[in-house]
This record gives sequence, structure tokens and C-alpha cells, in this order.
Amino acid sequence: MTVHRARTAAFAAVLTAAALSLTACGSASSSSTASAGGKDAKTAASAADFGGMDALVAAAKKEGNLHVITLPRDWANYGTLMDGFTKKYGIKIEDENPDGSSQDEINAITSRKGQNRAPDVVDLGSAFAISGTQQGLFAPYKVANFDQIPASMKDANGNTYNDYGGYISIGCDAKKVNPCPQTFADLLNPAYKGMVALNGNPTKANAALSAVWAASLANGGSLDNIQPGIDFFGKLKQIGNFNPVEATSATVQNGETPITIDWSYLNTGYTSQYASKGIDWKVSIPSDGSFAQYYNQAINKDAPHPAAARLWEEYLYSAEGQNGFLGGYATPALFDSMKTAGTLDAASVAKLPAISKPFTTFPTQAQQDSAKTAITSNWAKAIGG
Repeated sequence: MTVHRARTAAFAAVLTAAALSLTACGSASSSSTASAGGKDAKTAASAADFGGMDALVAAAKKEGNLHVITLPRDWANYGTLMDGFTKKYGIKIEDENPDGSSQDEINAITSRKGQNRAPDVVDLGSAFAISGTQQGLFAPYKVANFDQIPASMKDANGNTYNDYGGYISIGCDAKKVNPCPQTFADLLNPAYKGMVALNGNPTKANAALSAVWAASLANGGSLDNIQPGIDFFGKLKQIGNFNPVEATSATVQNGETPITIDWSYLNTGYTSQYASKGIDWKVSIPSDGSFAQYYNQAINKDAPHPAAARLWEEYLYSAEGQNGFLGGYATPALFDSMKTAGTLDAASVAKLPAISKPFTTFPTQAQQDSAKTAITSNWAKAIGG
């Protein structure tokens, strides 16, 4: 098996055209950031609503800080994006718990309300973006390019919107594993004892939840029924192939997780990241369990740095920010509009992985809710013991 470097048109087109529809320690200062015209950043629903980009930039620089959470530097090129934002605006970014989960982000918003250490912005899996919107945790805000985000990829009120996406894939250290698995069915090979790991716990982490969903599709399940995927991992545990270590960049590098089921942009990134360290990391997008999703941006409605939070979103949805995601092997939400405008980084586009079986139907809100309920109820029973 070889790592796919050529991009098929289906990858970006399918993700952008058919993405998930989102119906989806001290106390904080009592004063809020305001523009020269007296407008409050906490209630600004757009840069124009705050007096324009210059006013927003000035207010954000005055705050001087941005709190983000669970953003690994090697995840979808976030390290480059954070460095770029700080260089451009001089705003310091505090990245807390970079290896945390979407649920950790929701918990941080709810448990730290009114505190300076609360996250300003979050990057969430779709099921968690939906639940956060339902709980009223996010501030509606429309970036300057909001109209260019496809309708199926954003909450109409601007509570959340897709940022980047990818496919569930199987990564493998070819120097430790031979042959490398290419499908979910392959993972049942007894030769893979103790090797198969997930990126997180599916009760809390969207990457792991999506991997279980992909396994379900590979084993007779559907978007309405994730249970076959839970049963599949139960079988992997029973035969001894499941590795309980939660996969990260570090575990891939040190060999703890020689086979990882994770997003295509992460696994593909490891290929180039660790080639110089002698790791031959191979990647396959399984044809028997093709599953893709986007992550979503949202602003904490009680963000301690409301202007910087809004400026961060403007940056991510600028051509610079979207090409930043693309440079991390992820498909940005504005792919189609940027392609039309001629602002996509062509070299990065060419490195997106090929897809043999495009995923064309994304989970609805009801299906997301049902899957989370099933995982919460049945995952521990399948894997425990």
C-alpha cells in the first residue's frame, strides 16, 4: 500500500457540497471590549456590526490575548495558523489541553463561565457543535466570508460553521506492521494483536466517534445505526487486537500505536512529519467504511476576550487561514469559492489524498444524537473487561 498523494476531485467536491447541515482562575472583568463608537464586542454579530475590521483589530490588540483549547499544533496545521495569527496581530495565544476532546471544550465553557480562563473559541466535532448550540453556549457571529460558506455547512444564525474536513483513515507503521491493513475487515487479522488504536474515546472525542461510525458502515450498519461499529471494536478487543492507548502524534512517533484509525489529514501529516525519523507511515482510506465529516468553529458567548475571538474567526476564514488548513492536508470550508476565485494553494491541493469511494450523505442532527446515545450506553460494555 502506498500513501495517496494525488487528489481526486470527489474529495473536496463531496465534502463541500454535501456537508453536515448544522441546525446544528480569577473572575472575568466586568467591563467588555468596546469599539471607539462604543459598540460591545460581546454582542457584535459581525465585524461591520462592531464598526469594521479596523475597529475589531484595534479592540482585539487591546485585549492582547486569545484562549483556545484542544488544538494540537500538528492537527490540520493549527500550529502554523496560531503562529500566523500572533505574527499578524501581536495577540498571544494560550492553547490549553491540546490533546483534549470536543467534550472537554464544552465542559470548559460551562464550568468556567465568568472566568478569565474560559475558552474564547472552540473547534468542535459536529455532534458537539449541535449540542452546544442547543445549550445556547455560542455567540452568533458571521465572518466577512460567511455568505461564501455553503448553506449546508453553517448554522444560518452564525452560531457554528464548518471549518475543515477529512475522511476516516487507517495509518500504519510499515516498518513494524506487514502487511499494513487497508480496510476495516483487514483489522481482524490476528497478526495485529494489540496494535489497533483510536484517537481518543468515542464517548468524548469526535475523531473516535467517527471511526466507530465508519466501522459500522463497514459492517452492515448505517447512519441510523452505529451499533455494528461498537460491536466491531468489541470484537477487536475480544481477539486482542484493540490497543487502549489513545493515539496522538507522540504515540505514533514512539511506536505505541502502530495502527491508528484517525482523520486522513492527521495520518497523512504523520507521513511527511516522521519520514526523516525513519518511520514509514502508510495511509489508506478504507473502501468498506468510507466516512467523512467537518469540524466546526464557534465563539463562546461569554468569551473573556470577545474581540480577539471574533478576529480569530475572521483570520481562519480568510484566504490565508483557509489555505492554512489546506496545508495541513484538510479540505477547507471555502474550498469551492476559493477555487473559483483562484486563491487556493495549488501545491497543497495536489497533496490531498485520493478517495476511492466518496462519502456523499452526512448525518442529520437526529442521527448524531442517536449515535452519541448509543456510544454513551454501550461503548464501555463492549471494550471494558
